[in-house]
Amino acid sequence: MQKNSEKRAFIKDAIMALVFAFLTLAAFFLDIYPVEQNRDGTKEKARVVSVDNANIFSVGLLKQGDQKLEVEILTGAHKGEIFKAGNVLRANMELDKIFAPGDTILAAIPSNANPSTDTINAQDHYRAGWTLFLCGLFALLLVAFAGMTGFKAVLSVAFCCAVVWKIVVPMCLRGADPIPVCLACVCILSAAIIFLVAGINRKGATAFAGTVLGVLASCIMAWYFTDIFKINGAVMPYSQALLYSGFEDISISDIYIGAIFLSSSGAVMDLSMDIAAGMDEVSKHSPQIPRKALVKSGISIGRSVVGTMATTLLLAYSGGYLTLMMMFAAQGIPPSDFINNPYVASEAVKTIIGSFGLVLVAPFTAIAGGIILRPPRGNAQLYCESQPENRR
Repeated sequence: MQKNSEKRAFIKDAIMALVFAFLTLAAFFLDIYPVEQNRDGTKEKARVVSVDNANIFSVGLLKQGDQKLEVEILTGAHKGEIFKAGNVLRANMELDKIFAPGDTILAAIPSNANPSTDTINAQDHYRAGWTLFLCGLFALLLVAFAGMTGFKAVLSVAFCCAVVWKIVVPMCLRGADPIPVCLACVCILSAAIIFLVAGINRKGATAFAGTVLGVLASCIMAWYFTDIFKINGAVMPYSQALLYSGFEDISISDIYIGAIFLSSSGAVMDLSMDIAAGMDEVSKHSPQIPRKALVKSGISIGRSVVGTMATTLLLAYSGGYLTLMMMFAAQGIPPSDFINNPYVASEAVKTIIGSFGLVLVAPFTAIAGGIILRPPRGNAQLYCESQPENRR
């Protein structure tokens, strides 16, 4: 009996995994971007054969000038051919790069380029190979450690990337309101990830309800406090460049608000799933537990997890702005100026609002679990007898 139950569960998991694999592939092939990709030429992998740094000069810690290269194309129609390439340095440490012989680079080759007469652009170091290697290693580790659950987690990560890159980004570029777009994205991702990993059951429904309520609370608070803090969204990287790229009608403030609850939704989902799983176990072992006691159990589970989860977003966001904090400290800037800096204020709002969502998701999930996981009073005995540990 137990083997048949495990077999049915495995078949059910496999079917759901196949469905989500199909949806993920379909999302990756979706093309709703308002601007077509530039087809004038190709981007190919190349290897640096030699460099000429004669035209590079130093400006303090920065370098400026023109680096001349000879590169061998490793992929595409020009594979094996040697091109001259240029690398312009603009005294911008953030974006400038210097190549050395043996480096693997990404080269932009115009259409009908001639190796003997044309000079191509050395765009950047080639990082796609190592990125794919790390992703593959992470996927293998998940599958090796968690089996089918790990495989479903890999699918959920791929589905998340597909939804954000292929739906959220182009929809915002097309002029859709970023707040409802991001909110719908979070609901879709939460449903997909939770029901894929936990299955379509009461536990998954509890986690989903708690996640949506927690994210909705974060959304409302983000919308309200962004206006109070006078944050216009320009603090986000490349926001000004986006506006000058022909998308001046986009509301970067709304994008910032959407980014707040979108970035914290993963932690909210994690906490909601932990509480729902704990309440589900309590409900299974004590099927006649009163609804109020079950809610208290969920809140108790949430209290033990919220303590550590509250620092999750703080450490994640502050780590990305460590150099900003060091710059303020190095210049002896007083705390009042530090707190009122727009970059610091934007990160404070993002961190605190996200943490509010983490704290609020605990009671939301506990209340939802008390309603969803507690079986109807008339079916309590039947529910109890249906559990394997109660069968004679």
